[in-house]
Amino acid sequence: MAEPISVLVTGAAGQIAYSLLFSIAKGDVFGKDQPIILLLLDITPMLPVLEGVVMELQDCALPLLREVIATDKEEVAFKDLDAAILVGSMPRKEGMERKDLLKANVAIFRSQGAALDKYAKKTVHVLVVGNPANTNCLIAAKSAPSIPKENFSCLTRLDHNRACSQVAMRCGVPATHVKNVIIWGNHSSTQYPDVHHCKVSMSSGELACFDAVKDDSWLKGDFIATVQQRGAAVIKARKLSSAMSAAKAICDHMRDIWSGTPKGEFISMGVYSTGNPYGVPEDLIYSFPVQIKDKAWKIVDSLAINDFSKSKMDATAAELMEERDTALAFLAA
Repeated sequence: MAEPISVLVTGAAGQIAYSLLFSIAKGDVFGKDQPIILLLLDITPMLPVLEGVVMELQDCALPLLREVIATDKEEVAFKDLDAAILVGSMPRKEGMERKDLLKANVAIFRSQGAALDKYAKKTVHVLVVGNPANTNCLIAAKSAPSIPKENFSCLTRLDHNRACSQVAMRCGVPATHVKNVIIWGNHSSTQYPDVHHCKVSMSSGELACFDAVKDDSWLKGDFIATVQQRGAAVIKARKLSSAMSAAKAICDHMRDIWSGTPKGEFISMGVYSTGNPYGVPEDLIYSFPVQIKDKAWKIVDSLAINDFSKSKMDATAAELMEERDTALAFLAA
């Protein structure tokens, strides 16, 4: 058996973590022969709830789970980490301005970035889930100067999975028959779900998405809007935000970092934009198509970008620059 790896989940008493922890602990993410030490961080008032989560994990009697440590202390939670999944953030409350949300989250992710810098392994892989995920990820990365920027990513896999599923349902095929959709930009309603490079396996063979769907106006209109607004639609229906699907996307994202992406396929994740081949402004966490090998991601280059796509990519970049500049002003204050 391999040596155990230490995996942190923040916001660990919340509903996303409740859907996530079982999958991590039973080996769906880091491998079926990889023992795990789970570190669970939450705020002090949530510790009694967290204790119940720990009991449940113990009661699952999982062979790979070596230890579960529940804490409200960063120096305990971030020590010697191999992977950090930062789910906890300040949620947007009714009547809250976006800048107020950013200010609250800058404080959280500056603190967690500093804790990563001080206590975690320099090889730690950090996934930011808490919204606004892209900008929170950038703040965490900037607050951990001794850890490579390439080790930080934010979750746009949920949007990627949503896009795959919409195309699959439209074509009457399983979601696994759809590959190489792209989410460009921000995990917000400005994101751009792009299917110009997507392939769909149909009974007649593999087709380009536009040939498989045969409805260009849907692909350039309602499809994009559906993926962009899906989170809000779930909240309206459930009165709660996406948890099961978010947890599944987190598992997909971390599994691909650990195990790599299949040959000829790429997935979407928010990564550091500096040096990218698509003219996206530098110093953002922006969602790109990436391929992963040996735990290192590489942006897929030389994809043709038409004017329709370029305008959408620019719009989401503009929002991210505004978010970044607001957040950095708070960081400097």
